[in-house]
Amino acid sequence: MNKSQNLTKDDIPTLIKQLTIPASTGMFFNTMYNVVDTFYAGVISTKAISALSLSFMLFFMIIGLGYGFASAITALIGNSLGKNKKLLASIYAHKGILFIPLVGMFLMIIGFLYAKDMFILLGAKDDYLQICLDYIYMIFGGIPFFMLNYSLNSILVATGDTKSYRNTLIFGFFANLILNPLFIHGFLFIPAMGISGIAFATVLIQIINMLYLFRKVLKTKMVHFLKPRYFLPQKKIYKDFLVHGLPSSLNMLTMGIGSILLTYFVTKYGYKAVAGYGIGFRVEQIMLLPALGLSTAVLTLVSNNFGAKKYDRVSQTIYKALKYGFIICTFGVAFLYIFGELIVSQFDKDKEVISYATGYLAIEVWIFYAFVTLFICVSTLQAIKKPKMIFWIGLYRQIVAKYFVGYIIVIYFALDLKYFWMGTLVMIYSAAIFAFLYTKNELKKLNIPDI
Repeated sequence: MNKSQNLTKDDIPTLIKQLTIPASTGMFFNTMYNVVDTFYAGVISTKAISALSLSFMLFFMIIGLGYGFASAITALIGNSLGKNKKLLASIYAHKGILFIPLVGMFLMIIGFLYAKDMFILLGAKDDYLQICLDYIYMIFGGIPFFMLNYSLNSILVATGDTKSYRNTLIFGFFANLILNPLFIHGFLFIPAMGISGIAFATVLIQIINMLYLFRKVLKTKMVHFLKPRYFLPQKKIYKDFLVHGLPSSLNMLTMGIGSILLTYFVTKYGYKAVAGYGIGFRVEQIMLLPALGLSTAVLTLVSNNFGAKKYDRVSQTIYKALKYGFIICTFGVAFLYIFGELIVSQFDKDKEVISYATGYLAIEVWIFYAFVTLFICVSTLQAIKKPKMIFWIGLYRQIVAKYFVGYIIVIYFALDLKYFWMGTLVMIYSAAIFAFLYTKNELKKLNIPDI
């Protein structure tokens, strides 16, 4: 029995556990990877942490597009496997491997052209601007490798393999512990690269991971070199990628723009506020990892079972994922209230920075439940091939509402930063409630049992 058949027959709670735990574990190490970057940036200076935060927002806006297309490819392959159309699944896999890196190369060029202007818009100047550019230009050079890894992982996830990508993220974390100080400070023939060394370590690790993931994909037999023409662009398949992937990719783009917009408002409180937000954001990510793992499980299980027309299993998957997600959120809220200040104080000893970080976490932890709902609803809509509303939900919560909240609270009334975080809480909950009701309605139209 192959993995696709298991995904449409085995016990749902067991499958959610089997898919979520590796995905969440991998994401934990990926987040810890970013934490390591933040720690070593702090060794350089507080401005380096702030530069890393600004750069991450811009970089996320670019690679987020690749992540969006990857989720679409997973859904298309999963649907094909559920229908037992293995040849179609294989064609999607071959075409997908090339498609996302091509998108990445285009975005890389855009990034090189406009990164400096974007940083200036966000308030970076003089040596602060140069630190930002030293990091981001090196990262941009590795974008094709990031994108190729997304392509490869989209194939593996569709077949129920969330362990391989987990393995690359675990490797990346430990490699980063060694490579960051090596490239920052230099050793023997390796020159001291400063903050560029953090970026160089990241690119090198992506290249190594790419080789491992490609080997794992070849083992699935879904991708081979018997017919090289399968890799070449094809109008119909690329149209499928665009139709099903563009809403999710644009949603990820809005997340990137929204992060930059949010950072823009935070910069009004000074670079220490940006540094505090950057630290708090990365700590917050750790608590959201199980939710992201659940969303991966939902995408895999719903796409396969929807393709197999096992609608009761689709409904059960969504219900169980929401239930588990809310339970995990409760533990996350309690953990950060107890240990939040202790954790953020490990990254920067500046009391003002710590105050900004803890102030952010004290309010943002209550958004976890909304994020779980959003992640699972977005994965569901992607999996049932109804992704159009994903972009509009993202546009509302990431740009329109965020700008409105930021302008009123930060610019017009010039209130304390904590009120801005309260405004974002209300905004995200409104988006989550709409996403849940909309998803329920779409499932009802397809005669899928109510969740």
